[in-house]
Amino acid sequence: MQLRIIDTGRFKLDGGAMFGVVPKVLWQKLNPPDENNLCTWALRCLLIDTGEKRILIDTGMGTKQDERFMSHFHPHGDSDLLSGLERVGQGLEGITDVFLTHLHFDHCGGALTRNDTGEIVPTFPNARYWTHKSHLDWALDPNPRERASFLKENIVPLIDHNIVSYITDENAMNWMGVLDVMFVFGHTEAMMIPKIRIGDKTVVFCADLLPSSFHVRMPYVMGYDIRPLETLKEKAAFFEEAIENNYILFLEHDPVTECITLQKNDRGRYEVKDYLTLKEALQ
Repeated sequence: MQLRIIDTGRFKLDGGAMFGVVPKVLWQKLNPPDENNLCTWALRCLLIDTGEKRILIDTGMGTKQDERFMSHFHPHGDSDLLSGLERVGQGLEGITDVFLTHLHFDHCGGALTRNDTGEIVPTFPNARYWTHKSHLDWALDPNPRERASFLKENIVPLIDHNIVSYITDENAMNWMGVLDVMFVFGHTEAMMIPKIRIGDKTVVFCADLLPSSFHVRMPYVMGYDIRPLETLKEKAAFFEEAIENNYILFLEHDPVTECITLQKNDRGRYEVKDYLTLKEALQ
């Protein structure tokens, strides 16, 4: 089995929203904002190639949105979903499964694209798209806090094309024979965190439970989270598990770092032990 990073570019989000209650005087040292208080973040996806299956975890924000929408998020960089896949020798037709951790636009926007006639169609014509039923229902009837993140054009066409399958409590363990799924509820309803077994190592795709290495510090919880106190509990429990099992934590949005491992310092606080590329982590 092989794991490959799929770089789908970068985008910008408001620093205050990304760091929540943490004062700007602190977080600006970690990810300096521009003149509009926007910080740059990665859109880093992961391809699992088992030989029989090619499973893509998340798809970035895609390119189908209009210019007005894109102007809010300033997508940039030298890669997008298609070129990121091409860099690792993977075509769209070869993807068998798309695992969507959750349906916020920056995680699922690339799952669909516009064809030559302007119709929104699945990006991966031979793939099943996997989500959680309660999360899908949540996304289709969004609360005012999340409405701007759940876009109907990222969700409804998947249903219309009858390509959606569900991960449940029953099939979450040993899904596809390569990973276990953990469900968390602080960022959004039933976000899925895959724990991928490769040899004697476990790589955890952290999605927005831990969007970057900056968010290891416990108070650093995004303003986007619908249940921030639940996020604190979920982070603490997950960090304990990660340290005990020496998990490799794959960071979807960190602008620099691909993976980290964790430890506790002398004061009992969680901190980064190692900053790693995925290649280094798997050696």
